[in-house]
Amino acid sequence: MASHRNSNETKASNEIKALKAILWVYIILCLIIAGLNFGYVSRATPEVAAFIAWLWGFYENWVKTSFIVIGSFLTLRIIGASGRTVMRKRNLTGFVMMALVVHIVGPILLDNQELYFFAMPLPWTTIPLQLMDPNTAFYLKYLPIFGLTGIALALAFYLLITIVVLVGTLLWGRRWQCATLCLFNGFASEVFDPVMPLLGTRKKLKARGLKVFAILRWLFLAVAIGFTVYWVLYLLGLPLANSETVAKIETYKYLAAELLMAMFFWVAFSGRGYCYYCPLGTVVGLLGKLVGQQITTNQSNCIQCGRCNVACPMTIDLKSRAATGRPVSELRCVGCGHCVDSCPTETLAYSTRFLERFKSKK
Repeated sequence: MASHRNSNETKASNEIKALKAILWVYIILCLIIAGLNFGYVSRATPEVAAFIAWLWGFYENWVKTSFIVIGSFLTLRIIGASGRTVMRKRNLTGFVMMALVVHIVGPILLDNQELYFFAMPLPWTTIPLQLMDPNTAFYLKYLPIFGLTGIALALAFYLLITIVVLVGTLLWGRRWQCATLCLFNGFASEVFDPVMPLLGTRKKLKARGLKVFAILRWLFLAVAIGFTVYWVLYLLGLPLANSETVAKIETYKYLAAELLMAMFFWVAFSGRGYCYYCPLGTVVGLLGKLVGQQITTNQSNCIQCGRCNVACPMTIDLKSRAATGRPVSELRCVGCGHCVDSCPTETLAYSTRFLERFKSKK
């Protein structure tokens, strides 16, 4: 019996090491290739620039998707022995399917290896708006690559993604985007959850930290909306400041405050660090409020074990609400369902008005 337990522990240890190694490789490759793509490619020879562009596309599509598939398998192996995995299996299935659509099937069908640029709706990025004007630097850069037909298909794909995210959020709340579809930070926080942070122990925010992130949430939303308004007005023909400068500022903002910070959180804080102030997350969170997104806490009897609070990656106090059976409705809840899976008495459930109606009909 003891030898069997030791064997299981060894397997789990090896799977954790493998998952950590994949995440480290993913981060290091991203920093190196992104540095080449955004920093060096403009000074490189045409041949070298073309190779870097190909390498970036290959990394973003094939390598990233491979890591998502392998990482999901390892994560399910790691957490499967310790409790329920109903919600988390759904999360990982969604991310694998989304990765296959955005990074593999879509690029092949549309002959566009950079389709991932169009997989996040406004206000997270204004790239689709930039591609709608033939005078922008982004349009001039990608016209020879995409062609007019390719540009039209990329914008159609973006519109489809936007509709899918909007309709899904109105039915399933913030969970639809942040715990099922997001290929920026959502996928990493779920696929690599057992090994985050890579260094040290997982941090829970204190009241002061939550206030700081609350300020950042509205600040980043205001900045994102500002960029969106600028490009809408630009497309309407209003005389505005140099568009190339604005596009560069937005790129630097993405690299420094989003990509690098998200990876810093993976290494030193928590997989969901960026989710505290993601502008798209805030928008779908507000929509979640509109459609009645909540965690119900009265499915059975709460024993006040506190596992829900420990499992929640967004530092939400579910335990105190569950003590009296009150629902939990928090703007920062990403709907990941970790609390639901962790509850030993199954008293927690993720819900929206649509899900409640669907459940009552069954």
